[in-house]
Amino acid sequence: MDFLLNLDGNILLWIQEYIRQDWMDGLWKGITMLGDSGWFWIVLSLLLMIPRRTRWIGITSLGAVVIGALITNVTLKNLVARTRPYEVIDGLVLLIEKQGDYSFPSGHTCASFAAAGVYWRMMPKKYSVPLMILAALIACSRLYVGVHYPSDVLAGLAIGLFGAWAAWQLQKYVRTHRERE
Repeated sequence: MDFLLNLDGNILLWIQEYIRQDWMDGLWKGITMLGDSGWFWIVLSLLLMIPRRTRWIGITSLGAVVIGALITNVTLKNLVARTRPYEVIDGLVLLIEKQGDYSFPSGHTCASFAAAGVYWRMMPKKYSVPLMILAALIACSRLYVGVHYPSDVLAGLAIGLFGAWAAWQLQKYVRTHRERE
């Protein structure tokens, strides 16, 4: 476990030393803000619920975000209770305000990949590819601004994709059974 913690910390310090640039800070802060409380993904999903032809995409993506949040923010963050990296890594500079919850796993990453994973399955690639790229950028932004360890982000990604899969399976089941009635 110490090896993972050291690796996580060294990656963050490497990002700070070799990738962070003053001229990029505003961009990465803006990208990370898109993931705050999953607001971007929730709004997009609600908008997709308006037209009949995309309604199931919106419903499914909201379900995926909820599944991910229950696993990540309600359960694992409190069970694992991992301290944020900026509180324990000497020399790591935080670029945004201190976060009010625990570090593991990344809720921003989870919500992003939960919604984007549904879009990937249910939307044409000309829309879903840019949204998947945005999800990846939000995940990377959490490392750039110094609020998550890489393992937090990887766990958030895995849980988000699981949420997308579970919500997609659930909507398939519901739609199949609704058609039989």
